[in-house]
Amino acid sequence: MTMKIPLLDLKTQYAALKEDILAAVNDVLDSQVCILGPKVAKLEEEVAQLSGCRFGVGVSSGTDALLATLMALNIGTGDEVITTPFTFFATAGCVSRVGAKPVFVDIDRRTYNIDPAKIEAAVTPRTKAIIPVHLYGQMCEMDSIMEIARRHNLFVIEDAAQAISSAYKGKKAGSFGNLGCFSFFPSKNLGAAGDGGMIVTDDEALYERLLTTRSHGAKPKYFHKFVGGNFRLDPLQAAILLVKLPYLNAWSAARRRNAALYNELLAGAPIVTPWIHADAVSIYNQYVIRTEGRDELIAHLKAADIGTEIYYPQPLHLQECFKDLGYREGDFLESESAAKEVLALPIYPELSEAQIRYVGEKILELY
Repeated sequence: MTMKIPLLDLKTQYAALKEDILAAVNDVLDSQVCILGPKVAKLEEEVAQLSGCRFGVGVSSGTDALLATLMALNIGTGDEVITTPFTFFATAGCVSRVGAKPVFVDIDRRTYNIDPAKIEAAVTPRTKAIIPVHLYGQMCEMDSIMEIARRHNLFVIEDAAQAISSAYKGKKAGSFGNLGCFSFFPSKNLGAAGDGGMIVTDDEALYERLLTTRSHGAKPKYFHKFVGGNFRLDPLQAAILLVKLPYLNAWSAARRRNAALYNELLAGAPIVTPWIHADAVSIYNQYVIRTEGRDELIAHLKAADIGTEIYYPQPLHLQECFKDLGYREGDFLESESAAKEVLALPIYPELSEAQIRYVGEKILELY
């Protein structure tokens, strides 16, 4: 028996919530409150509460969450920001967009997150912030990172785009640093019907500045204290996310169950399954395995109609747009090795046990 299993199936999730989502969208359209408004405010309140933070600021995307945050902290030309080269482009791209310099630090081989033991060596008098990325739904070792930041008086911006509701030592993603940034891109555990993002913080002054930053730096309207941007979250997206939010914990728990079954099925294969830190609770935004024979495995799974994805095939320090930073192949061996070996398998909560077993069987079939 063969099955067609995509990497992600958003249609099944939507079908279960379709009536509620359409009703929520109609509420916004009937109100004709089409910029910010009560839906955005409600989502901000609920995501902040979920994350253990006082304030939330809805923005237009996870990328714009990072960009607005850097702008609000006055990070720019001449400044350096430490982050990982093994992440989605936006993390370092936003640093460059404000005129600052991304400074890369290699990852931990097991978690794929930035290695705290290597951060301090990268700190210079120009360093203003650290952006740890909670990759694949697992949080970084934040206690070590926060200690380094305190010693050097640095801002910490958590890139939690893939990690909403994940935890480390009992604290939620976004609640450790000065600010936390989330993405509501459709493929995320909490996904909108398009782009959307959120910034969370406990700092009231930063919160107020972010509210102004997302609306062109204007307060009051037409009077601009500084140059901001148009970073507002659309209320249609907020309405959809409010329908989905009550299901988030159950969806993440289902992903953990699916991951546990994968771990069991693949235990005998020459594959490295995800390693989760004892102090971390992952939401498995991706389930990423590792194998030296990745390309052969991709071809084998494609032939069996199983979707896969490489997150990420080229580290940021080797991207053409960052060649002026002066990095070369061999500078970050763990990131480069991961880029050649990692592969994401389907992990979405709607997967059946039979589907997961089919994926496992096809992988074992190759070996």
